Amino acid sequence: MARLVLEDGSIFEGQLVGQQKEVLGEVVFNTSHTGYQEVLTDPSYTQQIVAFTASHIGNTGINSEDFESNKVYAAGLVAKSIDFQPRHWRAEQSLPRFLEAQGKTAIVGIDTRKLARLLHQKGAQRGLITPDDTSPVASLLEKVRALPSLSGANLASGVSTQSVYEWKEGLWQTKPLARLRIKVAVYDFGVKRSILRHLYHLGLDVVVVPSDYPLESLFKLQIGGVVLSNGPGDPAACTEIISQVRELLQNKTLPIFGICLGHQLMALASGAQTVKMKFGQHGTNQPVFDQNAKRVWITSQNHGFAVDESTLPKNMKAVSHALFDGSLQGFEALDAPHFAFQGHPEAGPGPCDPTVLFHSFVSAVKHFAAL
Repeated sequence: MARLVLEDGSIFEGQLVGQQKEVLGEVVFNTSHTGYQEVLTDPSYTQQIVAFTASHIGNTGINSEDFESNKVYAAGLVAKSIDFQPRHWRAEQSLPRFLEAQGKTAIVGIDTRKLARLLHQKGAQRGLITPDDTSPVASLLEKVRALPSLSGANLASGVSTQSVYEWKEGLWQTKPLARLRIKVAVYDFGVKRSILRHLYHLGLDVVVVPSDYPLESLFKLQIGGVVLSNGPGDPAACTEIISQVRELLQNKTLPIFGICLGHQLMALASGAQTVKMKFGQHGTNQPVFDQNAKRVWITSQNHGFAVDESTLPKNMKAVSHALFDGSLQGFEALDAPHFAFQGHPEAGPGPCDPTVLFHSFVSAVKHFAAL
C-alpha cells in the first residue's frame, strides 16, 4: 500500500504504478478528460504532481507523435484508475510502462474527487507520493513541509534549451501553408512543441533560442517577430529574463506574442505585478471571454500564477478574462504590436478556439515585414 501525503496532514492510500520511489512536488488537480501524454510532457508542470479528476486515464496509451517535449516533466501523477491495456490505433505503449521507462511514479486508486475538493478549498499543497506505509506520518510530513514552495522559484532557465535550433515540423497529418520567408524567434522558457508546430504550419520560419539569449544576437537573426513561450515556476523570480523582455518591448515595430509564462513575463516587464493563485487553472475546459472576438472560448489552461489586472500600465489594455474566476487572460499594447494570452492557444491538448491568436500574430508579422 502506497500513500499520498499532503502538507495539511491529509493522507490518501493507493497503489504505485511506474517507478517504486518517493516523489515530492506541488499537488495540483487537472480537469482534462484526455491529453494526459501532452500534460505529463509539458515542461510547465515541472516540480508538480498532477492529479487527474477524470475517473479513468490511459485508455489511448502513449504514442511517439504527441510529446510536447523530449521527456516527462511532471514530478508525479495521481489517478482514480489507469488502463494497463490501451485501446487505440495510435497506441505504441501503455501509460504504466511509459511511466516506468521515464522513471516516474503514479499513485492510483485515489478518490480524486475528494482530493480535488480539498485542493479547491485549501489551495495547491505540497505533497509526497511514497511506497512507505510504515513510517510515522510525522516523519513524512516533515519531508513534505521542507519542500520549498513554487513561490519564488525560477524554473524557466532550467528547462530551456541551451542552444539555438530551427523547428521544421507542422501540425500532425496537415500540410503546412506556403512559406512566408519570414523568421520568428521563440524564447524557450519551457516551450511546448505544439506552439512550434502551429507557427511553422502557418508559414513562418521558426528558430528557438535559450531563455537568456542576448538581444544583440537575437536581432542578428533578422527576425520578424518574437514569441515568449510557456514555462514553469514563479514569473516574478525570473528577474534577468524580465529585464531582457523589458528591453525587448522598447521595440515598437516588432510583433511580440506572450503565451502563459510569456504572458506573465510581458506583464511584469511592462510594470505590472503577478500573484500566486489559490489552486491555479489546470485543464482543457476553461471558459474565457475575449472582447476582441466578442465570444466565449473554451480553452486549455495550466498556470498557478496570474497577472494582477489592476497593475497593468496605461499602454496595456485587458482583452480577455476567465469566466470561472474573472482573472486576466489576455492583454495587448495600445502603442505596439504586442499582445499576450494566459491560456494555451496551441491546444496541446485542448480545444482549438484560441488558435486564432496565432493567425493574429502572423498577420502582424506580415504587416510589419512589409513596411
